[in-house]
Amino acid sequence: MIPFSVLDLSPIVEGGDAAQSLKNTLDLAQHADRWAYRRYWLAEHHGMPGIASAATAVVMGHVAAGTSRIRVGAGGIMLPNHSPLVIAEQFGTLESLFPGRIDLGLGRAPGSDQATARALRRDMNANPDEFPQDVVELMHYFEPVVEGQRVRAVPGNGLKVPVWILGSSLFGAQLAAQLGLPFAFASHFAPAQMMQAIEIYRSRFRPSAQLEKSYVMLGFNVFAADTDEEGRLLSTSMQQAFVNLRSGRPSRLQPPVAGYEERLTPPERAILEQTLTCAAIGSPDSVRRALEAFAARTGADELMITSQIFDHKARLRSYEITAGLQAAR
Repeated sequence: MIPFSVLDLSPIVEGGDAAQSLKNTLDLAQHADRWAYRRYWLAEHHGMPGIASAATAVVMGHVAAGTSRIRVGAGGIMLPNHSPLVIAEQFGTLESLFPGRIDLGLGRAPGSDQATARALRRDMNANPDEFPQDVVELMHYFEPVVEGQRVRAVPGNGLKVPVWILGSSLFGAQLAAQLGLPFAFASHFAPAQMMQAIEIYRSRFRPSAQLEKSYVMLGFNVFAADTDEEGRLLSTSMQQAFVNLRSGRPSRLQPPVAGYEERLTPPERAILEQTLTCAAIGSPDSVRRALEAFAARTGADELMITSQIFDHKARLRSYEITAGLQAAR
């Protein structure tokens, strides 16, 4: 049975605010904890009007404090925005507060536009090409301190915080394989190179102290409801979000719109065809068939389920249905 996990972007809906979004995040996490999801991950995005998880480590602490079993992680921290030492201290603190429950997923994208990235970093000297060296440096801070070591992470040193490499291209697959780390591919929004990335990662994987054999987690969109029609309607909020973002006008998560796809222009249709191919939409039976087909095609070790749904109760229902399918497998 493939384990399921949750990716929550803490969506800020039209007419709502970040405070309500973060309350909803904790509520969903508590339900996911009871429904036996394995992990609950949050992602670092900046300057996005529809995403409330910019201070990812802070939100993780909020979620971990309100849950008891589920692993809580970053999916991910955009490492070029930070010094490796600062992230080691933050996640060393989280691991000290919630031992055995913290994951650290790392990505090399800015998670923002260039102007916001400049404001985050104060200067643009941080080079995404140095990402592999930054990952190695960060991992070093989790190792036991050796004699003569001047720079150390406190909390952090000597703690076992699992590190993941995130990616939407072949670069992340190659790095995760080289370092012997688990690999999470962003197939929920960038599926084009998914199968090639999986093949590269698995064929080139080198065992490490953290991981003996390759482990692939894939992002997957689910819009589950009691009927196919309702599921399709719920999915239009995410469709609007993708079209708005790729058109350069990011927005809060919009209410679902009946017949939305019929109104799209050819370029807008192309955006959705490129980004939302990894999705299950509709009734429990429809979602089950799509999940089983995706798992069989990819051989994924774990699926990271994301459900960007406008109404919080409908989002809970979607995750509840999906959890039930996992239990029934």
